[in-house]
Amino acid sequence: MLDLRRLQILREFAEHGTIAATAQALDYTASAVSQQLSTLEREVGASLLDRTARSAELTDTGRLLAEQAEQILAMVEAAEAALAAQTDTPRGRVTVTAFPTAAVAFAPRLAQSLRRHERMQLVLRQAMEGSGAHKVSTGEIDIAVVDDWSGLRPDDRAGKLRHTPLLRDPMVLALPQDHPLADPARPVELRALRDEAWIAAPHGEPSRQGTDRLLAEIGGAPSAAWEFEGLGTILSLVSRGIGIAAVPALALASGSRGLAYRRFPEDAPSRDVYAVTRASSALRPAIDVTLRALLTAAREVSEALADTLEREGAGGALPRAGTEPPGGGAHPSA
Repeated sequence: MLDLRRLQILREFAEHGTIAATAQALDYTASAVSQQLSTLEREVGASLLDRTARSAELTDTGRLLAEQAEQILAMVEAAEAALAAQTDTPRGRVTVTAFPTAAVAFAPRLAQSLRRHERMQLVLRQAMEGSGAHKVSTGEIDIAVVDDWSGLRPDDRAGKLRHTPLLRDPMVLALPQDHPLADPARPVELRALRDEAWIAAPHGEPSRQGTDRLLAEIGGAPSAAWEFEGLGTILSLVSRGIGIAAVPALALASGSRGLAYRRFPEDAPSRDVYAVTRASSALRPAIDVTLRALLTAAREVSEALADTLEREGAGGALPRAGTEPPGGGAHPSA
């Protein structure tokens, strides 16, 4: 009988490629991973890894078993979800990761919505940009709140993942409260802001894509633009009068003081925000109720941000939660 935990370790090795990376992903020691894989080799009666003094790679048998392990583990999870659905009672631990601005915005609403389900436990963590969908795919977490600036259809990895659209998050202008353009009666003209002191995320950070697209029509960001990592740091500098910044509207949820926000008059770049889950866990009541809570939180956050910008800036409203991002996406079961 093959041990499911060892199959999961093999699958992780196939994903990460090294013993060290597999150990880090699973929060194991490298020696523990190596021992478990050696035990699995004895169970199947074949070599799964070609080992050298400095590296290891899958044999043909190892690759075959890793592919089968992917299917076996998905089927086991689907069976467990189907059995859990028979009780119709959300229970167990649900681990959610979110990028920082979404974690700050959604956490209070998620806690309020899910606290009545006494048999389930919510664990919400902040995650590095771009890692959420991968961690859902490997089973490390249950749900990831991710952002995407491409406007393309999300990669569901051959039906393994489901992307539930939460909201569309446009760029807005962040200003010190005493900046002349903090007055909502004054129009925001992007070209007139070309010579302002801009603060932007470094190249390679997702939000920098939005800033670069926004400023492309006026020649791009000034060469002297300040670059700082993290929206929290950027907003702190703006509040101190160091400069101005284009940030996703979700940043308003941080409640940072000393700031004013204005809409851009043109169609500003935006990111699509999704909740990513495994298709095999869809029937699990705790997953379903958490997805519903995320959708409710996204709608409430979207409405709150729109109201804030309605007071501080002129013209139009933010896209409301439930606006379908390009490429569509899956929704939780009815």
